[in-house]
Amino acid sequence: QVQLTESGGGLVQAGGSLRLSCAASGRAFSTYAMGWFRQAPEKEREGVACISTSDGTTYYADPVKGRFTISADLEKITVYLQMNSLKVEDSGVYYCAVRPRDPRGSDWSREDEYTIWGQGTQVTVSS
Repeated sequence: QVQLTESGGGLVQAGGSLRLSCAASGRAFSTYAMGWFRQAPEKEREGVACISTSDGTTYYADPVKGRFTISADLEKITVYLQMNSLKVEDSGVYYCAVRPRDPRGSDWSREDEYTIWGQGTQVTVSS
């Protein structure tokens, strides 16, 4: 069974930075992309960023463009999310997920395209 384990969340002041990690373990699995999602209290979960593991193409939600950077270490099957210039509205539980199909030409943020999810890590940005 494949497991995704997120880490790196915490409490940070607005304007600060955090780096999230998501490590995959378990049996080999097929993946074309890995993504980060987040869910704030009383809000729906939303896509934050996605990276294609086949060609490294990255995708970002508009609210985080220019501030967040997604990257991946394919040998370690680990994906990272560097978050800079954090805002209070970035607070929430951040989840990583695996997508078995190429996100090119499709909506990378569709949750139903992701088949394996981590348990999440809390990010709290204070004002």
